[in-house]
Amino acid sequence: MDKKHTVRIYAQQSLEDMDETIVAVPILMECDRDEDFSEGVEKVGSTLPILPLRNMVLFPGVAMPVIAGRVKSMRLIRDAVKKKKFIGVCCQKDPAIDEPGQEDLYGVGVIAEIMRVLEMPDGTTTVILQGRKRFSLKAIVGTDPYLTGKIEQLEDTRPKKQDRELEALASTIKDLTVKMLSSTMDPPRDLIFSIRNNQNILYLINFSSCNIIMEADVKQELLAINDLKDRAYRLLFILNREYQLIELKASIQMKTHEDINRQQKEYFLQQQIKAIQKELGSDNINDIEIGELREKAKKKKWTKEVGEIFEKEIVKLERLNPQSPDYSVQMQYAQTIMSLPWSECSRDNFNLKRAGRILNRDHYGMDKVKERIIEHLAVLKLKQNLRSPIICLYGPPGVGKTSLGKSVAEALNRKYVRMSLGGLHDEAEVRGHRRTYIGAMAGRVIENIRKAATSNPVFVLDEIDKVGNDFKGDPASALLEVLDPEQNEHFHDNYLDIDYDLSKVLFIATANSLNTISQPLLDRMELIEVSGYIAEEKMQIALKHLIPKQMDAHGIPDGEIKFDKQAVRLIIDSYTRESGVRELEKKIAKVMRKVARRIADVDGTAIPPVITTALVREYLGAEEYSPDRYQGNEYAGVVTGLAWTAVGGEILFVETSLSRCKGQNLTVTGNLGDVMKESAVIAMEYVRSHAGALGIDEAMFEDRNVHIHVPEGAIPKDGPSAGITMVTSLVSAFTRRKIRNNLAMTGEITLRGKVLPVGGIKEKILAAKRAGIKHIILSDENRKDIGEIKEEYLKGLTFIHASDIMQVINAALLEEKVKG
Repeated sequence: MDKKHTVRIYAQQSLEDMDETIVAVPILMECDRDEDFSEGVEKVGSTLPILPLRNMVLFPGVAMPVIAGRVKSMRLIRDAVKKKKFIGVCCQKDPAIDEPGQEDLYGVGVIAEIMRVLEMPDGTTTVILQGRKRFSLKAIVGTDPYLTGKIEQLEDTRPKKQDRELEALASTIKDLTVKMLSSTMDPPRDLIFSIRNNQNILYLINFSSCNIIMEADVKQELLAINDLKDRAYRLLFILNREYQLIELKASIQMKTHEDINRQQKEYFLQQQIKAIQKELGSDNINDIEIGELREKAKKKKWTKEVGEIFEKEIVKLERLNPQSPDYSVQMQYAQTIMSLPWSECSRDNFNLKRAGRILNRDHYGMDKVKERIIEHLAVLKLKQNLRSPIICLYGPPGVGKTSLGKSVAEALNRKYVRMSLGGLHDEAEVRGHRRTYIGAMAGRVIENIRKAATSNPVFVLDEIDKVGNDFKGDPASALLEVLDPEQNEHFHDNYLDIDYDLSKVLFIATANSLNTISQPLLDRMELIEVSGYIAEEKMQIALKHLIPKQMDAHGIPDGEIKFDKQAVRLIIDSYTRESGVRELEKKIAKVMRKVARRIADVDGTAIPPVITTALVREYLGAEEYSPDRYQGNEYAGVVTGLAWTAVGGEILFVETSLSRCKGQNLTVTGNLGDVMKESAVIAMEYVRSHAGALGIDEAMFEDRNVHIHVPEGAIPKDGPSAGITMVTSLVSAFTRRKIRNNLAMTGEITLRGKVLPVGGIKEKILAAKRAGIKHIILSDENRKDIGEIKEEYLKGLTFIHASDIMQVINAALLEEKVKG
């Protein structure tokens, strides 16, 4: 213990706890290249005073300051200094134990020399220890006045001199040590210089193990390795791992620091802007907007829950930087909530007579629809909280289904909004987009409610039968929630993310056909058929509505011209073919343009005071359609049938001819669909199987070819309603019996000869009346349909109801024979 080393303490940091712990400051020793620091330890016997340390592992050659606090530790230090003897240093496994035993200490320690004892100004004692040689603690043999242990010294396995691999390891460890010291503290230049120029490999490895590694158990692992090269490799692995972690932390800290600096800069600039605006006597425009939103919120009639959500969103808005993209998104959301008419409803006008006058003023006919609206208004007058019905008006184009919504809104004194569903494919159009998407917005249902500014408008869902679906979702399924009275009280829009009450909205859906509407959606709506108009109704609509409307649209003064009724009838019969009046309005508009040109022309051309049939032909050109007319009964096998189309009812002719051939064949032509072809086969089979009862020679089926044709082959035709017409045509062709004059028929046939009911009766009756038909044969089950038709539509018609095909044949065929 006679040789002393130069000790350089490059920094000192006081510790507040009074227990043995390492001071987080490197202490560098100056030493020779080959020194092993074990000088004098050969005098150490098999027992040694043991100094337990907390969170600290001492290595041979390394000097380290320790603050002594425990009573036994102070006794040991004073005794060792007085007798100038070595001590043993071991690290505790658990630093919380005050009286450690052998099981509480690691099994490998270091023989140490007390180099200096310093009495600190705060009354504590700091001891500088230097490790000499490793030992293995075999047992604790004494505990008073301090711990004494039985030890066995351990030798380091050192490679041969000039080991290039070990030198390379040492150089790498030296570089990493300097890097890690530089990244965790600001080391003095002398410390860095001394580390780089220290040539003692053992000391360099032990110095790095002691001062660079933080965890005590990792240090203890290194201390227990006997082979110096293995210790160096393990140390290098640990240093690399720790340095990568330091770099990662530094990178994260740098990114965070840059972001904080940017935010602090923006905040500072915002504060400066506020200060400048305050000096100028103006407030921040964003604060003004938020203040206005809060003032408007006080006047809203929304529920407590909605108010709390709105205030929460406003608080979020205040925390955002006005320059950030999220600010405008949050502001838009807050404004959307504010602009909705929460619990704000227009006051209904319960004057039933007034409502009736408005509906009759704007639309001719549609008695069922008008009656349903008046009924709803009457019940609403008696029961204020009645949920609005969901009505679906279906019928051919141009009959006024969509425009009826405006009249209903006026009659009820409600706002009117319309949403076109034709070609709609995206479910988000109904329910909105979630706010996580860029450019998100509320669905069209909520958006139209916002435009209406009331929670009880008349909401027209136009063309609901033309809703599509694809990979973006099924809008028809989304409409189930909108149109379900049990669900729409809590309609959930994805963008709004707050339940909205749609139960007070009067939904009116329109459709041309119910076939393309899903059954669950149909179940939620009250279906009202809006059928086509007869010529007389079109006449009244044209005179009362369309002509005055087009005169005003074209700037023609009221009373300037008049339409002759025959001229209007000519346009209806010869220039349009539809159930509604849309095409009729276009033709009237064309006439008005011709008249307007004459009025605007200054060449003195006389303005006709009355639009006659001659002027209609002059303005509109050649007649576009030939009205369907009954073609007589001079030929056998030609029978008039009735058909329903999307534009209303029509008459059609079923023609049957027979020709001689070998064998019997059935040919069907006229662009017929599968169902209609099946009807022809059924009709032929019935006639063959009942030939005797029908007065037909069975031999005729052996050498006759039967050809059934339905004229206008360019037009596709399908459906079962021509069944009885085909049977009658076949029987007439085989027997040469004459068909009853001015007769038409419609009905499905079965193999047993039963006559089944069909649909579209009103349209078919109107078509028959236009064609001059006097007698119509129907299924007995279609009586109920006749009862729902106005008496004026039935005037001049005779109905024959049949349940069996024989009744049809007896009513339709005369005994008189005619040519085929």
